[in-house]
Parts: sequence; structure tokens; C-alpha cells
Amino acid sequence: MVTYMTKTELAKQIRAVSYLTGEFKLRSGNISNFYWDKYRFESDPELLTAIAKEMAKLLPIECDGLAGLELGGVPLATAISLKTGIPCFYVRKEAKNYGTCNLIEGGVQEKSSLVVIEDVITTAGQVCTSIEQIRGEGHTVEHVVAAIDRQAGGEEKINALGCSFASVFTLAELEVV
Repeated sequence: MVTYMTKTELAKQIRAVSYLTGEFKLRSGNISNFYWDKYRFESDPELLTAIAKEMAKLLPIECDGLAGLELGGVPLATAISLKTGIPCFYVRKEAKNYGTCNLIEGGVQEKSSLVVIEDVITTAGQVCTSIEQIRGEGHTVEHVVAAIDRQAGGEEKINALGCSFASVFTLAELEVV
């Protein structure tokens, strides 16, 4: 059963469940002494529902669909889709080389306007690559929405591609709860 929680309560829950300390190599190659294990909040139905509710508030007024990036963006895009009724699609890191050979799964229509959905943004390397790939497939991407912004330069890189960026939480916000 999903209960209502404030944004502050949600931040505390996310931190309690998914904030890990130690030494972690990030996708960017950087080493960090903390890590947000997104799968711990994405696999919890109550937290996933609450995060999706907050992410839905950050969506643009109009779009054709949500582009959930492999792997962490997929459950978030699905949860947001269930909340809003906006179709969701799943974006692979690279097109599969069998079957339909799709980069974007789910039957996206040609020339769709898609909002990229991601879990944690650090330097946005994969997000920027995916935006270029999605655009290369003939779609429009002007917005990126994430659960957490680690505030490590990702927003600037996303903005440099002509996209707006919004996150439910920044690292600074989660550090103070």
C-alpha cells in the first residue's frame, strides 16, 4: 500500500535505502566515496511510486512519450507512464543486432517528441550519447528529467545539447536530510 509522503520524507527514505559509503568507481571512471544505489529505491514499490509522482510534476506540458534509458530509466519511465498515461519507450545503449534491431523499444511513432527519463545524473555521458542516438532516429528530445542530480557537470552537458534539465533532488538536497 502506497502512503502519501512529503518531498522531505521521500528524500529521507531514499537516503536511508540507497546511500552507500565506501569506494565506488562511477560510470564516468571517477572514484567516489559515496554511491546512490538507484536499484534500491527503484525496486521498492512505495518509493518508486513516490518518485514517479514527483518526476511527473517536472514533465513539459506536451510530449509524445517518455524515453526510459537502459537500465535505471526503464522502471522510472514505466512508473511515470502508469501515473500520467503518457506512453513510455525503452532506449537501449545500442541497437540490438537481432529481431527488430531497435534502439528504441515499444513501438514509438516516427518523429516523436520524447522526454528522456533517467535515474541518477553525474556527468551525463550516457544521457548525452542517448540523446544524440534518439535524435539520430528522427525524434525530438528537448527535456531530460531525473530522480537525482549528483551536481557533477551533467546539467551543463545536457543544456549544451539544447535540452532543459530537471531533477527531483540534487545531491545538496539529499545531503542535508
